[in-house]
Amino acid sequence: MALTDLTPALRRETLAPGRRGALRRIAGLAAAGSVGPLLAACSRGDEAAAAKGPAAPAVIGKAGDKVSFKYPDNPTFDLVYLADQLGYFEGTNTRPSYIGKVAAPQIIPLTGTGEIDFGSRMVPLVISAVASGADLKVVAAGNKTLQDAPHMKYFVRKDSGIRGAKDLEGKTVGINSFGACAEFVTKTFLRQKGVDVSKINFVVIPDDQAEQTLATGNTDLAIIHAPFSGRADHAEKLTRLWSDFDLDGGLGGMQPYSVHGKFLRQHPENVRDVVTALAKAANWVNQNPEEARKLVSKRINLQLDYVDRYAYVDNLVVTEPPIQYYIDVLEAEGKLAKGKVAARDIYTNEFNPFAQASRA
Repeated sequence: MALTDLTPALRRETLAPGRRGALRRIAGLAAAGSVGPLLAACSRGDEAAAAKGPAAPAVIGKAGDKVSFKYPDNPTFDLVYLADQLGYFEGTNTRPSYIGKVAAPQIIPLTGTGEIDFGSRMVPLVISAVASGADLKVVAAGNKTLQDAPHMKYFVRKDSGIRGAKDLEGKTVGINSFGACAEFVTKTFLRQKGVDVSKINFVVIPDDQAEQTLATGNTDLAIIHAPFSGRADHAEKLTRLWSDFDLDGGLGGMQPYSVHGKFLRQHPENVRDVVTALAKAANWVNQNPEEARKLVSKRINLQLDYVDRYAYVDNLVVTEPPIQYYIDVLEAEGKLAKGKVAARDIYTNEFNPFAQASRA
């Protein structure tokens, strides 16, 4: 069953109390690999509307109106949950409304159609969505890759015989989704090393299952994101080959926050509330990495020693180089027509008070 077959039904359920159940079912199908192309969630109606350009602003809520934004309730290291725990939404009229678990590959498609209001996934997914007519915009930079806080790590079994890039030809590599950092950062690096990537079998494995899938021999290399990558670092049978910092110096490691265009137009002050809360939480994590790990450990029920930390872009101010990096990669991969999307089309810092203050 393709996602395009499910979208009309999902939209109908959005108008009824069963919307949350619909999202859970579509997330389950995505996790099982039953959905079609990543961006098929955009309906023809959405694409037609997007093709006409930005819609006129909707009626904006009055100051003081209470507004909830729909957001996935996923077991991961995420600033929305931390901002909520730390009380950064207090004193605002904005609150998250958690709608249940949503499979990673569906977060940007569902943000693009408004089934969820905000989503955090990698830049190439957002670029591809915008190029396909989805109505969304990056409003806050997310995490960044550092040498001691990489976005993702690459593991093999100690007895695999895999020691370098060329050894991966003919092997199976587990990634958390297609169209994102794990696929494109890896392929770019491997091609630079002279590897024929067509000889590698890429399969989708959720991050929290990737270590076990590798250990049991169902994959030959696992690319695992924080916080779950820390558990693989402690696995007796596994060894780490690289991190994404080793591959590109961290340029491909930004995972921003995007908002559905309609929500942005209807609730600009609430978008500002969200971005402000996320930026405060990001700065808190950078200043208190161990305390942040403890909060995440409790949230995802993972032993503290196994929880890898995240580092975040200061004040979550978006810059163009990480976006241009993926535009160039997508064009090189033949996934994006040259010149179709410019970096400035993807993001805005308009709702980030820290960015505005820095320009003052």
